[in-house]
This record gives sequence, C-alpha cells and structure tokens, in this order.
Amino acid sequence: MMEPMEVDHPVRTSLSARCVYQLRLFFVALQFFTRIPIPRWVGFDERWLQHASRYFPAVGIVVALVCALVYVLASLFWNQSVAVLLSMGAGIYLTGAFHEDGFADTCDGFGGGVTEERVLEIMKDSRIGAYGAIGIGLMLALKWMTLASLPSPSVVVALLIVHPFSRLAAISLVWRMNYAKANGKAKPIGQEMSNGEFCIAGATALLPMVLLGLTEWMSWEAIAAGVLLATIASLWLARMFQRRIGGYTGDCLGAVQQVAEVTFYLGILAALAY
Repeated sequence: MMEPMEVDHPVRTSLSARCVYQLRLFFVALQFFTRIPIPRWVGFDERWLQHASRYFPAVGIVVALVCALVYVLASLFWNQSVAVLLSMGAGIYLTGAFHEDGFADTCDGFGGGVTEERVLEIMKDSRIGAYGAIGIGLMLALKWMTLASLPSPSVVVALLIVHPFSRLAAISLVWRMNYAKANGKAKPIGQEMSNGEFCIAGATALLPMVLLGLTEWMSWEAIAAGVLLATIASLWLARMFQRRIGGYTGDCLGAVQQVAEVTFYLGILAALAY
C-alpha cells in the first residue's frame, strides 16, 4: 500500500495530494511575504519556505490585484495622483513594508559600509540611516510620479504586470547566487532553488504579461521596454552584491524587487510617451 505523501517532500502519489501540497506552498509564501491570514490547515514548517519560493511571483499577483482594486475605487472619488498614492499605501500595508525595508537597509549597508563585514553589520541594524531614508524617500517618490504620469487604464495593467515580474527578478538571486551570511530572515528560502522551481516562478510571472499583451491592454513595446530596464537594473544590483558581499541577503532581495518594479514603470512610461 502506498505511503501517505510527506508535506515537506512531495512524491508522485495522487493528483489531489500533489495539488494540496502546491496549495500549501502557495499559502506559506503568502503568509511569509504578506499580512494576509491563511487557513489553519496549512500549518507551518520552516523547511517549506525552501520550496515555497516558487510562488513568490504568485504572491505578487495577489498584491497587484489588491493595489489595482484600491486604485480603481480611489479613482472614483479623487484624482489620479491621490489614487496612486492610496494604492501604494495599500501595497505597503499588505506586505508590511517588507521589500521597502530591505531596500532601505541595502542603501544604508552599501552606502555606508566599505568592507564586507561592515556592510552586513549595517544592514543587520534595524535603525534607518541617512542613506536608507533618502533612498526610500526617492524610491517612493519616483514610483508615485511614474505611475501618476501613466494613462489611467495603464496604471492597472502596469500593476498586474510589474508586481509579479519584479518578484521574479528578486527570486532569481536565490536561483543563481549564494546566500551571503550564515543566518538571516531569507535563509530558509536562500539555500537552493531548482531549475524546475524557477520555471514555475517564471511562468507565473509571465502569465499576466502575456495575457495583457495579447489582449492589447498594453503594447508589446511598452512591456519590452519595462522588461529591459528592470532586467538591466537587477543584473547591475546582482553584480554589485556579488562583488561587495559575495552573494545576497534578504534585504538584497527586497532591494531588487523595489528597483525592478520602479524601473519597469519607467520603461513603460518612456515607451508610451515615445
């Protein structure tokens, strides 16, 4: 008689058992990266985070849907600038400023540290410094201005495309790089990521992009421009991380997500303006 499937090591049993396992991994990722409560039956084991990283872009779709809904509702009562700001606030609250905090810590660490040890020490400090405050302020202002400058229908489309893709950019560091320190908040998802898991993440991130492109809600030129800028920015950051600290940390993942997000918006805006 076939043994029951282990929750932390899926085997080829029934289709329903495999689907339940994948659903559990999605909910674990959702719990880790957002404030959204998950069903009690999911449970939690830190080892599941190792495999739940494949659903990081799927979490981005959930965040994008919430941000888009807030934007649409706010647009009924206020102008676009206010609606965009409220949408951004909803996203920050939903994720607990998880990625913004990582970006600020990365600015502090790489801005104020010279040696690898000093960079990691600064990034570990929960206090925000001048580099972090200035960096996150400029990042949020640029994101707000860029989205507010897009045509109103394009804002919703951009959110649905960019949130999952920017998280794919972040998780690519887990796939191709080594974790830079022995302990940290990203260690459970930073030990390894198989090619198959990255393919699942990639397919999830590209699905909204392909669907919205095929339905002509956004031009392929705008999508390509966003992908190009976000990819260049992510590769530049990955190279800097590798050179300065020999890998990445959880804060580095947040920084890549934020930079990939805003550069994608910039690419869309440039293409639409042209």
